[in-house]
Amino acid sequence: MVDLMINAFIQIRFLDVLDIFLVGLLLYFLYTLVKGSAAINIFIGIVAIIIGLRIVTLFHMELLSYILGAFVNVGFIALIIIFQPEIRRFLLSIGTSKFAIRFRKFMSHFGVQYSTDDSTELDPICEACISMSNDKVGALILLTQENDLQDIIDTGVVIDAVISKPLLENIFFKNSPLHDGAMVISKNKIVAARCILPITQQTRLPGSYGLRHRSGIGVSETHDCIVLVVSEETGSIRIVFNGKVTDVKPSEMKAKIKEIQSRKNIG
Repeated sequence: MVDLMINAFIQIRFLDVLDIFLVGLLLYFLYTLVKGSAAINIFIGIVAIIIGLRIVTLFHMELLSYILGAFVNVGFIALIIIFQPEIRRFLLSIGTSKFAIRFRKFMSHFGVQYSTDDSTELDPICEACISMSNDKVGALILLTQENDLQDIIDTGVVIDAVISKPLLENIFFKNSPLHDGAMVISKNKIVAARCILPITQQTRLPGSYGLRHRSGIGVSETHDCIVLVVSEETGSIRIVFNGKVTDVKPSEMKAKIKEIQSRKNIG
């Protein structure tokens, strides 16, 4: 047994070490994606089964190896369905990484164009949010980036109107039939209102976050939009991006949005 372990150690190559390191790195990234959500327990269970499969295979326990191996193979498709939001968020994080941004810039030299949404006028949006904040009127606004949010737009009422401060305030006025739900803004147009958003599965959120905040976090985990949330209870303004919530002062709101928008142009 000792000789076997010594021989196995001697036969370890650099590529084997690199393989272990990359697998560990992948597991770490997957863990950070599901941390704080209900999927973390499933993730831990999967890791335990994989480790168990490797152990029983090492000791030539054929029956257990067959059962665990069949479970892993057959359950792969089921895991994709279960982890669909987390997988989407993982791929989105890859697509918005600095490497992907540089790749898009490189491809643009060959005539490949990517949609952008830098033309949205932020002044009326920020002014409306500040006014609603002062009056403690709740609001939930999505600013598109590369994703046009068509799946979200389809759940609401299409408006297709030019952005203006009075129109934004009227839509979110508490007696308005369109105030409940989210508004989608793209390229100086209020595209839709009363849209339904996915709710985040994170469990470690402040108790003060109601359905509006949880919806804003949920949609930002699966789409690359910038979410503006005005609290009806406190009047606070928060910006949500990539599942992370940032409290902002009214005077800092426009600058923070521009900072997030500029990240995709960093080379």
